[in-house]
Amino acid sequence: MLWIGTDTCALGPYRSDLVETYWRWEQDPSLLVGYGRQGPESLEARTEGMGHQLRGENIRFTVYDLTDGTPVPAGVTTLLPDHGVRTAEFVIMLAPEARGRGLGHGATRLTLDYAFHVTNLRMVWLKVLAPNAAGINAYAKAGFRRAGMLRQAGYWLGQVCDEIVMDAVASEFGGPSVVKSLFTP
Repeated sequence: MLWIGTDTCALGPYRSDLVETYWRWEQDPSLLVGYGRQGPESLEARTEGMGHQLRGENIRFTVYDLTDGTPVPAGVTTLLPDHGVRTAEFVIMLAPEARGRGLGHGATRLTLDYAFHVTNLRMVWLKVLAPNAAGINAYAKAGFRRAGMLRQAGYWLGQVCDEIVMDAVASEFGGPSVVKSLFTP
């Protein structure tokens, strides 16, 4: 089941039957570096955590690659909402084989579209390690802007680094909206 999408990328439900696939992606060393996590997780721990995630209030999507015509799971996006102030933190994880092909940009745009037009959030924010230039550029292309910096808050390849805080606000979300197009003739 795909909820919203473009010709190349779609968002669908977060699925318990994909826990092993999600776990495999999460063990990729480049993802561990990008998230600043220090070690891998066992499949057993990940499977147990999946139950908590499915019952939680976070908004999670499986990202699908549609470039070959058949939906192929390619990543996950998550919104961690703060309902009291109508904001959410954004997190994305792409499979190693899905990177560098524009899927991250597409998935980020679709998640923001959902956040602003379905969940009615007014702002979505994220943190990215300062040396991750590719990530910063992709987030900016999708609609995020630099909002600040947390000095020496992270690690990149064993070195202390800053974390960049970026945000996107509903009032500045430009370009076509897949969600809005569902309601216009």
